[in-house]
Amino acid sequence: MKKLILITAFVAALTSCADSYVIEGSSSVPQLDGSKLYLKVIKDKELTSMDSCEVVHGKFRFSGSIDTTQMASLYMDDQSIMPLVVEKGHINIHIDNAQQKVSGTALNEKLYDFLEKHDRLNNQMRELDHRYSQMLLDGVDEDEINRTLTMESSVIVQQEDSLVSDFVVENFENVLGPFVFIQMSSSVPQIEHIMSKAPESFKRRADVEEFYKIATGDENAD
Repeated sequence: MKKLILITAFVAALTSCADSYVIEGSSSVPQLDGSKLYLKVIKDKELTSMDSCEVVHGKFRFSGSIDTTQMASLYMDDQSIMPLVVEKGHINIHIDNAQQKVSGTALNEKLYDFLEKHDRLNNQMRELDHRYSQMLLDGVDEDEINRTLTMESSVIVQQEDSLVSDFVVENFENVLGPFVFIQMSSSVPQIEHIMSKAPESFKRRADVEEFYKIATGDENAD
């Protein structure tokens, strides 16, 4: 009997551990020290705090149990700092003046690998403005500058479109696909392209349906 109780307790402990998350963070940003941070999720179309903690000497920690993996955002008061996936396991957050990064679990690793690639494309696009000014100073004809930079801009836009579309398609069946689809789809053709490939489970999500209707101007559709 005692052996059976021990086995039951061991199984319960494993189950509890499997359904839990631990988020440990570090920050070198002075403004965050002493601040209250909140882990917020969308629940019933409302932004709701699921956990909170204080930053002490650049360190902070969240922990708890979850029934299902979900997208969340890290907030300081009403200011959103960064997205993350609350999933089973040990999650690490690092914040400094140069970057914000989440690692340690599969979906967070995948999300931040994607975000880093997206940021690189954004940086390339911003660099075009500097190149425009430099080419003017170098005496390049303005029409030639516009032709050159327009072509380069089109290539970057296409790369960004493909990056977002491919990522959503690859993640239809987890929380990353809907999140990136809603947050980063930039045109109706891109949205229609993604939806043409989507399974019914993705199309029938309430948040995806609502976004699709608004983005395509079909709010009154049944």
